Amino acid sequence: MANKTLFQTLAGLFTSRPDTTNEAGAPAYALSSEQALAQYAVTGCLNGTFYASAQDQLDKVLALAGACDAEFVAKAAVYARRQGLMKDMPALLCAVLAVRDGALLQRVFPQVIDSGKMLRNFVQIVRSGAVGRKSLGTLPRRLVREWLQGRSLDQLFYASLGNSPSLRDVVRMVHPKPDGPARANFYAWLLGKPFDLELLPEAARQLEQYRRGEAELPDVDFRFVSALPLTNDDWRTLAVRCNWTTLRMNLNTFVRHGVFDCFETSLRLAARLADPALIAKAKVFPYQIMTTMQNLDPKAPRVLCDALDQAMEIATQNVPALPGRTVLAIDVSGSMHSAVTGHRKGSTSKTTCLDAAATLAASVLRRNPDATVIPFHDHTLDVRLDAREPITRIAERLRKLPSGGTNCSSVLARLNRERANADTVIYFSDNESWVDARPAARSTAMLTEWRRFKQRNQKAQLVCIDVQPYGTVQAPVGDDVTHVGGFSDQVFEVLREVADGDRSQDRFASRIREVAI
Repeated sequence: MANKTLFQTLAGLFTSRPDTTNEAGAPAYALSSEQALAQYAVTGCLNGTFYASAQDQLDKVLALAGACDAEFVAKAAVYARRQGLMKDMPALLCAVLAVRDGALLQRVFPQVIDSGKMLRNFVQIVRSGAVGRKSLGTLPRRLVREWLQGRSLDQLFYASLGNSPSLRDVVRMVHPKPDGPARANFYAWLLGKPFDLELLPEAARQLEQYRRGEAELPDVDFRFVSALPLTNDDWRTLAVRCNWTTLRMNLNTFVRHGVFDCFETSLRLAARLADPALIAKAKVFPYQIMTTMQNLDPKAPRVLCDALDQAMEIATQNVPALPGRTVLAIDVSGSMHSAVTGHRKGSTSKTTCLDAAATLAASVLRRNPDATVIPFHDHTLDVRLDAREPITRIAERLRKLPSGGTNCSSVLARLNRERANADTVIYFSDNESWVDARPAARSTAMLTEWRRFKQRNQKAQLVCIDVQPYGTVQAPVGDDVTHVGGFSDQVFEVLREVADGDRSQDRFASRIREVAI
């Protein structure tokens, strides 16, 4: 009789040897080129991470894009912009297409380069030489001209905010041909040449008249006039006029200029911050609200903190309710304390990978109050959370837990020791497990424990939400294992598919393949 110890039935255990090592030097599974590019597309910010420099990340993305067919690269650019709400990565992928496939670039350019910021990103990346050329070239130059021609003068006026390069620099590069005297006059104003005040778009004309002392404070973005001498009343007027995102991102500026010294103004702006329609329109990431709260000036009125708490609840309200028992495994290891958008001199975010993971996990807990929460580093931790608490408070408690090395298998090992049952196990991690490394083993410790778990829970699903782009995982993608990267609501869409019984393999990359271009 065969030795049952040697030949016990653990589905897939002896056929899934690790095929690479992760950034921590431990055995891991490499994502396919498409899967890895999908992960980078929605989590990569082209800054240094805990394990990789900004240049390492750029080199990896370019290598992955080269290994994928051009159509997938084009679809990844559209997905990263539309669903991932990213800025740098979609522009980089478009720059890759500028060198590789002009026809595809023409098809996706209008879908990806949808704002002045995105246009400037695209031009900056191409001109940097990172994708193999330092000049825009004929086709990109024409697409930029068409982008300029397709915007109204008011839209171009607001697109003129920002530098490196500025819209003025872009116009100088591509030499757009004006379609009439009004546009020619606007370009003259933008380039610092003589212009006719009466032919400028209304907002630009009001700005010029205000600069000359001939008109009242114009209804423009405050950044156009912030360098001018303004009264506290002027600042209050500007704060009330600005859109939701500008308000959220500049609360401390408004605090410094006395905007919230007026109680009535404080109440009015707090109501805007908590307005569900404005929050939905802003397409804000939950972690971005967390960043605002972490950086909020202590002098800001309490009503603003309460409004941001409400905004967080609203921004995460589309989290699905998952059937059956759910386990939330939250990585609190050292690498998760690195900046979620990477390290960049002078502009490194205070918000960490753990902040983003804890916010997403707290959001899932809110909709699934019976879920079991198991934080882990080199071992699991015990924590008691109340799903009724504000999401920001739950996330704060998770952030304050002790930290250590990374042992992704520890949660599943604990569930196996306790002979626990669950229908869905969700990991929030960077997947850089190393404490449980077994170089000579037939599989990673996490995959071994998952297969054991599946013996008791045959229909269970493992969903790994990857908060940093490294291209390796501890359990390979399969019909019972899903990897999804990102910080936006699109991760909840994948969770919803799992809840609805979708058992297809490679869901995340499949969502990109389904993008219509």
